[in-house]
Amino acid sequence: MRNRSFKSLTVIGLGLASMAPAMAAAQQLPYDDVSSADAGDAAEVDSGDGAGKVSLKGKRAYVKPYIEALQVVEAELSPGNEVLTWTSLAAGVDAGVNGANTQAAVSLRYERRFGWGNNTTDSDVISGLARASTAIVPRVLNFEAGAMAARMSVENNGSTSSGQQFGDSVTQVYSVYAGPTLQTHMGDVGIEGNYRIGYTRVEAPDAVVQAPGQTAIDVFDESISHSAAIHLGTKPGEPLPVGLGVGAAWNREDISNLDQRVDAKQVRGDVTLPIGNDLALVGGVGYEDVQVSSRDAVIDSVTGLPVVGSDGRYVTDKSQPRRIAYDSEGLIWDAGVIWKPSRRTALEAHVGKRYGSTSYFGSFAYAPSRNTSINISAYDSISGFGGMLNKSLAGLPTQFETVRNPLTGNLGGCVVPTGSVEAGQGACLGGVLGSVRSAVFRGRGVMGSLGINAGKLQYGLGAGYDRRQFIAAAGTVLASANAVIDENLWVAAYLNGRIDRSSSFSTMAYANWYQTGDALAGDVSAVGATAAYYRSITSKLTATAAVGIDGVNRELLDDIWSARGMVGVRYSF
Repeated sequence: MRNRSFKSLTVIGLGLASMAPAMAAAQQLPYDDVSSADAGDAAEVDSGDGAGKVSLKGKRAYVKPYIEALQVVEAELSPGNEVLTWTSLAAGVDAGVNGANTQAAVSLRYERRFGWGNNTTDSDVISGLARASTAIVPRVLNFEAGAMAARMSVENNGSTSSGQQFGDSVTQVYSVYAGPTLQTHMGDVGIEGNYRIGYTRVEAPDAVVQAPGQTAIDVFDESISHSAAIHLGTKPGEPLPVGLGVGAAWNREDISNLDQRVDAKQVRGDVTLPIGNDLALVGGVGYEDVQVSSRDAVIDSVTGLPVVGSDGRYVTDKSQPRRIAYDSEGLIWDAGVIWKPSRRTALEAHVGKRYGSTSYFGSFAYAPSRNTSINISAYDSISGFGGMLNKSLAGLPTQFETVRNPLTGNLGGCVVPTGSVEAGQGACLGGVLGSVRSAVFRGRGVMGSLGINAGKLQYGLGAGYDRRQFIAAAGTVLASANAVIDENLWVAAYLNGRIDRSSSFSTMAYANWYQTGDALAGDVSAVGATAAYYRSITSKLTATAAVGIDGVNRELLDDIWSARGMVGVRYSF
């Protein structure tokens, strides 16, 4: 277990650190000196760690490391009344660049916690988020990469929550991806292509709390995913009145749990019919082949029960052939509309047939000013947890500000885009991280985010709905999960601002409502809120005080509610 944890930390650390030379200017330093900025100048408190930092407008690149010491006390409100205390020492970096050929952002933090008492054991926490894009051949060939690390706890139905900091169900999630993108042309024919390889891992919780008589859910372990696509097409009027295109795509994910595999191939042609200068009708037809398969678990010859390994997952019986869980091939089509009235507004909406049923997908991006961004997206795909997380990472902007919990350092569910807006970009990962079940699923949903920078105040809202219908082979230990539908409705919000030349504040709140189709697991809802105050002592040293409350309401188990308080100092280099 220790070796696998170290391996995951190394992979995600290298993935984040490799982007350090190419960081986005919008990802700003927390805890900078707010007293050095006049009230009317361009400096502003950002929404990242809510730490009263100054946004350095006009600077193309920076790297800002810091160290931090925190003292935290937590009072359990339900079901018991225990008081926990721990001391944290943390080191992190916020860095960025916004160049002509390179745009990126990173926020990385490592924390060592020293518990006071038997129930607050020492622990390591790593959290971070990074996105980078750099031109190998300007305006033709780019290399993109992304990585994230997060700490959360796993509930008995596979859903996750971020409120618990200690206990057997707490785990770490890591994900990283990288690959090239191509955009060029041969005469009137435009050529676009991309390839991504990704890796995702969920560290094994020591235990997942179960309702009486309930079988433990199989928690996702790790997966490797591949995604490749190429498209050739002409624009309307070059040379025909309509635009024509042809493309192909391939997606594959190999999940370690029971050797599950998703293999999807697609070819299609499309046409674009302009209706005015900023509106076009689009449509496409093609062929798709999607297959989901897996193996069964080893069965104990004495008990007749599936064998569970030391990591709490089923042991795969590799001597048995693969079993088909889902196999769909045939005609696919979609029709839609594209509306781009300006550089700041883009809408794309489609309806069609895919996976043997009606499918909806699209996106909307609107930036009425440099200080306001709105992003909405709808999705429909078949994948595992890792493939969906990799895809969501790739959809994040390369210029953003993070939102962190001041008490725990954990990342919030959304980022704040600060660069140019693009259709198809998302700003939240909340729906993706809602569940860590190992089974492959068809995921459909919608999510949106709003971010506003109003000078002394910054505020934002993210919300979404995620629906997962799980796919598992008959006759295997996962068969009971087949066709089970889990739904997750989530919302996250923040409000940060400056009080005076030397102090600032931050607030954030979140809520998740997770409803499972597994009657033996029960539904779970989680809510939480924090508020923090920051005071500059010197140009490098900032003091912090924060309070917060978190709660997890369970249908079949005891509710958990806790309140926290924290004081700390941060030194920024």
